[in-house]
Amino acid sequence: MTKPIMRKQRCAIYTRKSSEEGLEQEFNSLDAQREACEAFVASQKAEGWVLVRDRFDDGGLSGGTLDRPALQRLVADIEDGLVDVVVVYKIDRLSRSLADFAKLVEVFDRNGVTFVSVTQSFNTTTSMGRLTLNILLSFAQFEREVTAERIRDKVAASRKKGMWMGGVPPYGYRVENRKLLVDEEAAGHVRWIFARFLEIGSGTELAREVAKRGIRTPRGNRIDKKYVYRMLNNRAYIGEAVHKGESYPGEHDAIIDRETWERVHAILQESPRKRAMRTRAETPALLKGLLFGPDGAAFSPTHTRKGDRLYRYYVSQTVLKHGAGSCPVGRVPAGEIEAAIIDRLRAVFRQPEIVAGTWKAARAEIGDITESDACAALQQLDPLWDELFPADQARIVALLVERVDIGVDGLNVRLRVDGLGGLAREMLAGDIGEAA
Repeated sequence: MTKPIMRKQRCAIYTRKSSEEGLEQEFNSLDAQREACEAFVASQKAEGWVLVRDRFDDGGLSGGTLDRPALQRLVADIEDGLVDVVVVYKIDRLSRSLADFAKLVEVFDRNGVTFVSVTQSFNTTTSMGRLTLNILLSFAQFEREVTAERIRDKVAASRKKGMWMGGVPPYGYRVENRKLLVDEEAAGHVRWIFARFLEIGSGTELAREVAKRGIRTPRGNRIDKKYVYRMLNNRAYIGEAVHKGESYPGEHDAIIDRETWERVHAILQESPRKRAMRTRAETPALLKGLLFGPDGAAFSPTHTRKGDRLYRYYVSQTVLKHGAGSCPVGRVPAGEIEAAIIDRLRAVFRQPEIVAGTWKAARAEIGDITESDACAALQQLDPLWDELFPADQARIVALLVERVDIGVDGLNVRLRVDGLGGLAREMLAGDIGEAA
């Protein structure tokens, strides 16, 4: 009687190790898993089991995800019909997630592939094997979740004790022996940032001043407005540790005193609009000391309030002394006349004859400045203007404008040519650009 031809069962062994520790050894955990699986495949030779050539080993990868190179290759070979049996040392080598394992079992079933665990003696082709498999995976996932809960509880308890639990330390601190220590140089910057915010009340302007000073994050990145506000709200600076919104006394030293913190947060509780209005009110008037009326009297900046709105004006000294009607101009809205002067200046930056005069004036002081340098510097200021601090705008106007005469027929602006040369040199040095 002729024996029936035994159909070959192509077996693929899959191995996995969560950490990379020990993988450099000549015989490691992956090799041990594979050796046990190869012995099991050899014991089933009578059933037609043969080993495929390819190895499917994932070293240093978690079983909590299916995004593993060797596993993906194995799935691709299964889909291509190149594998009949998947052999593993233990079930959790393939997956620690019940949901992920269910996806793999679906792939196995769809392609007629059997799954075998060497140390747990079951086969997914039987109903009992499936039941056993689900029970084991459920316990594996349960154990994993319990471990995660223990870790979370430990972290929470440690934070409540004020301990540093790792991560990127706040700017101004360094980590030594798993403890936060004050970095005095960076801490000085932190104190300056808090003190400066009390003075100007604007995170946007403060970020610009920080950039101008060359202060950067420990990784060398620029400190922007969002980073500034995170610093101003970081309770680590007053010696506290925070866990899930609750604050606890920390083991580390404070950088900012409680009084400064509370004053900063009193400002932060104001609406951004109110803070912006207050900042504008405290900024020097753009044309202070530069504006004169038809009678030669200076105009002084002043303002009035209606509700939350601030209205700024320039008023003649003649009117202040002798009353309304004593000057034909009297009072002018600050926004309108300042905008007119700024438009004049921005037009000046683009006029070739002004650039030529600027170059000659600047060359008298610094011989190596070229006309093209002066032209490039002044033209660069035009698009940059709107990004400058109000205080810097006022400084530049004072540098460029000698006098503004206002009459019933319009404005007469007298420029400082030497000021244009100085401004061009600042632009070439990058001092103005850094402020923006």
